[in-house]
Amino acid sequence: MTFTFVTLFQNLIEGYFQDSILKRALEKKIINVDYLNPRDYTLNKHKKVDDTAVGGGAGMVMNPQPLFYALEELKKNDENVHIVFLTPVAKPFKQNDAKRLAAKSHIAFVSGRYEGIDERVVEEFADEVFSIGDYILTGGELASLVLCDAISRNVDGVLGNAESLEIESFETPLLEAPSFSKPKIYEDLSVPSEYLKGNHSKIRSLKLALSECKTKFFRPEQLKKHNCTTALGSQIKRTKS
Repeated sequence: MTFTFVTLFQNLIEGYFQDSILKRALEKKIINVDYLNPRDYTLNKHKKVDDTAVGGGAGMVMNPQPLFYALEELKKNDENVHIVFLTPVAKPFKQNDAKRLAAKSHIAFVSGRYEGIDERVVEEFADEVFSIGDYILTGGELASLVLCDAISRNVDGVLGNAESLEIESFETPLLEAPSFSKPKIYEDLSVPSEYLKGNHSKIRSLKLALSECKTKFFRPEQLKKHNCTTALGSQIKRTKS
């Protein structure tokens, strides 16, 4: 799996791959990361990549020419590259998107700057457009890293224990149950006593109850999905019996 970051600020991204899981994935050549700087493709003698917005408005907009040239070369080198633009005015990125995109061989993330990217670039080159939330960042690099991290975790071999993926939040409608580590008691605070008794059936029931409580508090809309899923499962069981 290759990730290409189309960005004016490569240094903002490189450091993220110098430690931990993604560093190991790079060393094992499970993933590969490279960079494409639109400034290297500008025809402007001053190396400018932005211009004033047509129709007025504050701020500057990324000029189409450097991005057209950069992305055309990218597609020429790999016609299968899947080009993703990051912008707050797009559909939200979800865990199912991360799992689906992990099957791609090459993904390019286009990071905007200034007041955004000329829409003609998006219309011409975007295979998908995502938002990571209803807020504004100074650039798309952080959003690109969020997608890269989430997708990479679902690439075979990146995680040391693939079973970790099965118990994470958003694999079901419920949020993940609270996690605890040793020691069993720390500064008079204990882990739930049921966790210590070794009855795995009761532990699973408690974790389910805690997941439901957590979901009800933080993401009540997800709880509705869980209730629908549970009801459907019960209906299927009744039908089979």
